[in-house]
Amino acid sequence: MRILAIGDIHGCSAALGALATFVPFRPDDMLVTLGDYVNRGPDSRGVIDWLIAWRKRVRLVALLGNHEIMMLAARDGGDAYERFVDCGGDATVASYARAGGTGRLSDVPDEHWRFLKDGTCGWYETASHFFVHANAYPDYPLDEQPEFMLHWEEFNDPRPHESGKVMVCGHTSQKSGEPRFIGHAVCIDTWACGDGWLTCLDVDSGKYWQADQSGRTRTGRLKLAE
Repeated sequence: MRILAIGDIHGCSAALGALATFVPFRPDDMLVTLGDYVNRGPDSRGVIDWLIAWRKRVRLVALLGNHEIMMLAARDGGDAYERFVDCGGDATVASYARAGGTGRLSDVPDEHWRFLKDGTCGWYETASHFFVHANAYPDYPLDEQPEFMLHWEEFNDPRPHESGKVMVCGHTSQKSGEPRFIGHAVCIDTWACGDGWLTCLDVDSGKYWQADQSGRTRTGRLKLAE
């Protein structure tokens, strides 16, 4: 069984589809998606549809990202909705628009809300790695990490975690298009919604595959950052 981590998708369903074919994903794979499925890119709806469908084909562990937190909060309207829109939520709402409409959060299917609220988790770990959206305090166990650290904190070459496991995260865009690997931690948000790539990492071998919105693909292997 391969354990494959997928970085921040941000509505880039074309890159996600290209990546699934390029790797390709297999029924015995475990997919750990690191959050930020929505906002900024053109097809958040398509990304959530894909995740819901693939839960039936592979073992999928979907982490909660800060953009999903903002989307869930936006249902209350007011400042929370404005913040959501300012952070790329306008593209998300547009992806749910009915024919001839501009889109509203009320257009989001109940199944998608259930996935965002109940089908995601804050962190996940295996015998050798742990997975978070953003970051983790090195001196706290995963079940004691505050929400801010798990979902919002930037990746600034953190110290090794007390568990001795390798941290795999996203959230902090690597504008170079390459994962940032410092031995005990790796960030695989490679700016899919910008001019970068969507990354899928085999955490055991260090091999990664990438695809972009135009369908281009490439492969690489983790190397220590300078």
